[in-house]
Amino acid sequence: MYAPERQQEILRLARDGGRVDVVSLAEEFQVTAETIRRDLKALDRAGLVRRVHGGAIPAGRLDFEPDLAERETTAADEKDRIARAALAELPADGTVIVDAGSTAARLAGFLPADASLTVVTHSLPIAARLADHPGIQLHLVGGRVRHRTRAAVDAWALRAYAEIRADVLFVAANGFSTEHGLTTPDLAEAAVKRAAVAAARRVVLLADSSKHGQEHFARFGDLGDVDLLITDTGLSPQDAAAIERGGTEVARA
Repeated sequence: MYAPERQQEILRLARDGGRVDVVSLAEEFQVTAETIRRDLKALDRAGLVRRVHGGAIPAGRLDFEPDLAERETTAADEKDRIARAALAELPADGTVIVDAGSTAARLAGFLPADASLTVVTHSLPIAARLADHPGIQLHLVGGRVRHRTRAAVDAWALRAYAEIRADVLFVAANGFSTEHGLTTPDLAEAAVKRAAVAAARRVVLLADSSKHGQEHFARFGDLGDVDLLITDTGLSPQDAAAIERGGTEVARA
């Protein structure tokens, strides 16, 4: 099979199944994983698919949302560096909101044992991680729990965030850019993120560089709503400078 024929079949499989992965495609077409990656790169350049960790999805799938297990293993080293850099943004004896997200969960795991903070979160995994921390006064925001992210959403969560003021919000996003702002696949989660942004005096976005330029279905704010973006060195100095011209400080960990 010639490369164009294989790529056409890969595109059909992606459209039929919603996504394709490198390992399965390599087995199906009896070629190396590197050959499949080149095929996906060619399809991505043509605007027919969008590369994601381990594979690709059809172009235009703005509602695609990886599950928790996949997000935990994607860009793990970068997320660890971002989370450790975020420790410097913790207030002394203050109040923080920790948004649902794999990088935010790493921040929760890195909180030092002597930290003395009030922490508010609508993420069940983050709450479980902090429940036994001796210096944390933990407030768990309730609501309907989304199975895919284990985050509370809808009216209860929105009311809770409307009633508080926090020193810092550590927020996550599936995509960010100067053009399209802050986006995530789910409207209910976007509404909670928007409420959390409104509840905080300072907003810190924790997002690895692969999310730069990504656009998803539900928009919850402008990049200008963010005081500080902590990302990794995969974000180019030129892109960082463009973001800073919009008023958002950028730290590349």
